[in-house]
Amino acid sequence: MQQLPCQVVATVPRAAAEAAAAAAGVDPRRSSPFISFAQIAAAEALQDAGWQPQTAADRAATGVSIGAGMSCTSEISDAGALIAAGKLRRLSPYFVPRILVNMAAGAVSITHGLRGPNHAVSTACATGVHCIGDAFRMVQRGDAQLMLAGATEACIDAISLGGFCRLKALSTGFNDEPEKASRPFDAARDGFVMGEGAAVLLLEELQHARDRGARMYAEVRGYGLSGDGHHITAPHPAGAGAALAMRRALEGSGVPASSICYINAHATSTPVGDEIEQAAILDVFGPEQVKSIYISSTKGATGHLLGAAGAVEAAFSILALQHSLAPPTCNLESPDPQLLPLLVSGRAAALPEGPKAVLCNSFGFGGTNASVLFCSPPAAV
Repeated sequence: MQQLPCQVVATVPRAAAEAAAAAAGVDPRRSSPFISFAQIAAAEALQDAGWQPQTAADRAATGVSIGAGMSCTSEISDAGALIAAGKLRRLSPYFVPRILVNMAAGAVSITHGLRGPNHAVSTACATGVHCIGDAFRMVQRGDAQLMLAGATEACIDAISLGGFCRLKALSTGFNDEPEKASRPFDAARDGFVMGEGAAVLLLEELQHARDRGARMYAEVRGYGLSGDGHHITAPHPAGAGAALAMRRALEGSGVPASSICYINAHATSTPVGDEIEQAAILDVFGPEQVKSIYISSTKGATGHLLGAAGAVEAAFSILALQHSLAPPTCNLESPDPQLLPLLVSGRAAALPEGPKAVLCNSFGFGGTNASVLFCSPPAAV
């Protein structure tokens, strides 16, 4: 891949991933990396939650909402090359199950015998938040009592990188200093760093969680989604769609805007996108209130996980609530003077004591926008 102008990516160490996949009961013949990542994350979520459904009723009450943005482009390319060379018989019979976006959710459901909703979303870089938000509504509606929700991605290959390079979306100015390449809000940002991985949360109906004494990290209170109706790759120049998603998350939550103390921004480290999201935040909260909100992008530490980004960042947002500590924006050495002056580099920021609320934003190609609102968990009764 030397011909690619971007030489920086954020990968999951394969030896560790293979060991974890084996421990999670993953069949390597049937599972491409994005499916394996989801199964590992789901197994960890279930273990952390202390929920291992054994009865038919518990399995029927537990569903899955896990999506992906890009699936596995390299496997499709390899299959095409085999067919073009007249070697169809060498194509794996598991080829189709290995590339279907919904197979991450399907594999998790099959591995754990879960018979609740089996759902997958593929909405580019908004996938993770849409999966979590959709699962939240399924629990609200009574379609399930518990939902494994999140997203996964593993498409770091020459095809995906080449495509994003042709869009001029990737960082190219830090090939010799890869750890500095992802720098949201920084004046020197020049594109995103593609990452891979997965994150899965276990969402649970409140009384069900209380009855079994579950440890609660946060409460999902609001979910907003919208479309820009503007362009296939560029966000609305005024951030109208992003602002609408945030407003809808607030309106549906019943939480006043003044309660928001932290926003985990989608900001990917692209020159235009970071500015537009800041404009949308200002539009929603106003110049005075925004002074009391800490805003950061954890993509400075992780790179941009495409479809999995929102799921990982939802986990960061929940941990910020749990620890009353907002994560920093890594590599923010010279904040862009055109952006908000509230971004702290190199250190976390303390959030106010007591009940609080945070927002997590994700936006994607096609003009799709999503925002999810988390609050401190309700008191035990």
